[in-house]
Amino acid sequence: MSSLKVMLGILAAGLMLSGCMQATHYEATDTKSFKPKDKELLAKVKYENTPVAEPFRRAIVEYHRKESPGSIVVDSDNHYLYYVLEGGKAIRYGITVGEEAMAWSGIAKVGSKTEWPAWHPTPGEISRLGVPTYVAPGPDNPMGSRALYLYSGGKDTLFRIHGTNQPEYIGASISSGCIRLTNEDAIDLYDRVKVGTLVVVLEPKHGDSPYNSRLALGNSQTGQAASY
Repeated sequence: MSSLKVMLGILAAGLMLSGCMQATHYEATDTKSFKPKDKELLAKVKYENTPVAEPFRRAIVEYHRKESPGSIVVDSDNHYLYYVLEGGKAIRYGITVGEEAMAWSGIAKVGSKTEWPAWHPTPGEISRLGVPTYVAPGPDNPMGSRALYLYSGGKDTLFRIHGTNQPEYIGASISSGCIRLTNEDAIDLYDRVKVGTLVVVLEPKHGDSPYNSRLALGNSQTGQAASY
C-alpha cells in the first residue's frame, strides 16, 4: 500500500466522518502530566509531528455498549479505541491498526505495561520488514512512548497497544497488527489503564458506522443506541 493511497484514504475517511458527526468535545493534550523523560524524548523526535485529522483526535463521546468503566474497546474498522468512562461516556482515540491480513480480534487483558519500551520484533516482522532483532527505547523507536501488552488465557498474544513515530498514519490500516496511538495519546491512555484491564478488539465488520452508530456518538442527539 503506497503512502499516497494511505494518506488519501485517511483524508476521505475524515471527511466522511466529520460530515456525519455533530459537536464533539475534543481533548487537548495536557503536557503538565508528562514526566521529565517524556518531555526530553518527545523534544528529540526526528519525525514530523503531523496533526491528526480532526475526526481522529482524542475526544469525549457518548458510549452505548455495555462494557464496564475502565475497559478498552477497539473498533479496527473505523480506527477508534474507546476507554470506557462512568455515566455512558468514553474517551475516543484515533488509532492506526493492522492491515486486513494481519489484523487481530478477540478478548484480552492488559498483562503488563511499559514506559518507553524497547522493540523486540517477531520472527515474521524481521523476515518481512528486514528490521534488527532489537531496537532500543527512544523517540524513534516504532513502539513510541508507551506500550500495553495484551494477554489471553495467561499467554502473551504478541499484540500491543502502543505509541508511534508515524502519527501521519493515524486513521489508517498499515501496522503489523498492533494498535498504535500518537505518543501523546499513548501516554494519556497509559496513565488511565491498570494491569488486568479488559480489552475487547471487535471482529471486522462489527464496528461503528458513521451512518448507523452502534458504539459511540459524538452528540446524544445524533441517533439511538443499538440493543446488545
